[in-house]
Parts: sequence; C-alpha cells; structure tokens
Amino acid sequence: MAEPSGIHARRAALQMLDAVLRRGDTLEQAIGPATSRIRQAPDKALARAIANETLRWLTDLDAMIDSATRKKLADDARPRMVLRMMLAQWLRLETPPHAVIATGLPLLIGGARKLAHGVFSTLAKQEVELPAAPTLPDAVILRWGAGKSAAIAPGLAEPPPLDLTLRNSAETAQWANTLSADSFAPGHLRLSRGEAVENLPGFKDGAWWVQDIAASLPARLLGQGEGRHVLDLCAAPGGKSLQLAAAGWNVTALDLSKRRLDLLKDNLKRTGLKAAPVRADALTWEPKHQFDAILLDAPCTATGTCRRHPDVLHRISGRQIEEMTSLQMALLERAQGWLKPGGTLVYAVCSLESEEGEEQAAHVALTPTPITGDELPAGLKPTAEGWLRCDPGMLAEQGGLDGFFIARWRR
Repeated sequence: MAEPSGIHARRAALQMLDAVLRRGDTLEQAIGPATSRIRQAPDKALARAIANETLRWLTDLDAMIDSATRKKLADDARPRMVLRMMLAQWLRLETPPHAVIATGLPLLIGGARKLAHGVFSTLAKQEVELPAAPTLPDAVILRWGAGKSAAIAPGLAEPPPLDLTLRNSAETAQWANTLSADSFAPGHLRLSRGEAVENLPGFKDGAWWVQDIAASLPARLLGQGEGRHVLDLCAAPGGKSLQLAAAGWNVTALDLSKRRLDLLKDNLKRTGLKAAPVRADALTWEPKHQFDAILLDAPCTATGTCRRHPDVLHRISGRQIEEMTSLQMALLERAQGWLKPGGTLVYAVCSLESEEGEEQAAHVALTPTPITGDELPAGLKPTAEGWLRCDPGMLAEQGGLDGFFIARWRR
C-alpha cells in the first residue's frame, strides 16, 4: 500500500526529536542527516517546523498525553514521541486531525498504533488547548527561578520575526520603506517571517545581513572605529565582524572553525566589507600587537536563543554550563592582556544563565565602563551595575529579542 503524502517529513521530524531528546544533539546538527533523503524544500521546512513546535511546547504536550493514558509512557517511548508530533501539528501548525492521524500512525506498529490513535482521538474530542505561553521544563525553572521563567515564557510562544542589520545605517529609512520593516535603532530592521531571505531585495547586493537585534548590541557598544584596531574573538559566522567593519574598525576576526570562517568570508564578499579572518585557537594564539578594542562574544550554552532554538531548553544541564564557564573565564583572562592601555573590552554571551554572565563579569579586573540607556533601543535598560541583561520576554509587543548578557570595561 502506498505511503501517505507527507510521511517523509514526519519521519524526518521524528528522527530530529530522537537526536535532540535522546542523544543530546542540537536541532541544527540533527536537521542535515534527518532530511538528507527529502528533495523538496517545503517538506524539509515542514519537518523542521514540526520538530521546532514540538520542542517549544514539549512540557505542555506531555501533560496532555499523560492526562489521556492510564499508565505513563516513558519519556523516550516511540508512541510518546509520535503523539507529541501529532499534537504539535494539530494545535500549532493547524493540520486537520484526519491528516495528523493519516501521517502519524504509520510511524508506529501494532498496539502502539492503537494506543496513539486512542490518545489523540480522546484529546481531539476534548478539544484541548495549549496555554498562552509554553510551560518551561522543571530543570529550567529551577535554574532561572519562577519569576524570571514566568517573564520569559511568553516570549517563547511564537517563532521570532526576522531582524536585519544594514551595512549603511544612514539608509535605515530607505530600506525600512523598501522592505516594509520596522526599525528599533539606526541600521536595524525587523520584518515578519515569510519569504526566503535570499529572495529579499538587498540580499544579493550585500546591503544587509540577518542578525537578531540583541546580537547586534555588543558591537554597537564599541561605537565608531575611525580606523582603530579591534579583535573580534570567536567571530564566525561574522555578524559582529561585519558590524565593526561597517563602523570603520580595522577588524581582526578570529575563530577556530574553518567551516564557520568560510561563512564569514562569504559574508564579507557579499557585503564588500573588509576584515582579516584568522583561524586559530584563542587559548593558544598570540597576537603580534595589542588592540584598541576587543569584542568577546564567548562560546556559551546559547540558552538565550531558546525562542528560535527551543531544543536548548531540553539539552542544557549543569554539566554544559560548567564547561562553558571554564572556557569563558580562560578567554576573558587572555583577552584582557591583549588590550592597549585605554582600550575597551566588551564581553557578551547569548545565555540566560547567570554563571555565564553576571558571575563572569564580577571577576573581570578592569575598570567598568557602564552601559547607558541612550545606547540601547527603547524598552531596554542597563542594570544597576551598568551591564545589560535582556531576555525573550522583553520588547514583547514588538516581537521580542534573544537573551543576552553584555558588559563593558576599559583598561
């Protein structure tokens, strides 16, 4: 018997979820192998959307499943995995129940198929609904605290809009009109999700690049370069290097990954901006001269990107946080020694973990240069220490932003 249309996308989504939840892979790592046999771009996009929405609402989907089963299914049981996907398609992607059943049950056999059919049909008859905001996993609430978690959760309910950074900030109004976009700061545009990035005006000409507004703030806090030398540590794929080059800095962009540096080089070529890519390990590399400024957007757990990468809510634990904090401490120590007297260091992480942000900043032996409110988009404020802590629950009416911690010092 012929398989139902769309079954390949569901198989791929199931493979992604298994890789994330059982093996601890990132969703980005899982996408390639899972979709390697799918030829049509819409089917690949569907598989990714199913996996993303399942992970975004996983705690609430599990609660629904548990309410309709007499005996609790194991967290990694295949029927639970398939039911999560089926519910996500119905409740989030607006797939009709009959189509959900037709493409979900073939992923199971025997009694498991009957169980899934029964559970889904029961929940459909009950007309269950998801809450207004996702319920975060218990481990996340324990780390972030109930108050912070409650403030962040509404920002995770929807995939984020598309943010762009312009090569020439003086053209903000022009491009906002061309792309029907909003702007929160010079050189920033926000568009609703939809058309492929490559098809938008200005992409081929290198007039802009994709960058969440929160990710653009660390480079903004260094100001205009006026030909001075800046080191962008852990630079690839290069959004901040492009910003610094566009602001007139003489940029050295260091990263260990050849693949990611190749992306940086592609972005430099597309935009026509100049930087000097260097492939090296920042823990062993020694510069030939000191720098007027250093931007360290350090490797981190990336929990601040949970609205676009909900897998981080389920993969990250204390072990990964401890590993990242050790690396961040080492990078901060080395970076401080590479600054010229009077030079500026900006430290940033796209993490919501205090160990990677506030606790790291408290141990830096340089003179603080507090971030001020007039350096930030409207709606964001520095902390009492002069740091910036933003999270996905902020700027909610405008579509939110990623979570970041940023601090600045002068030697």
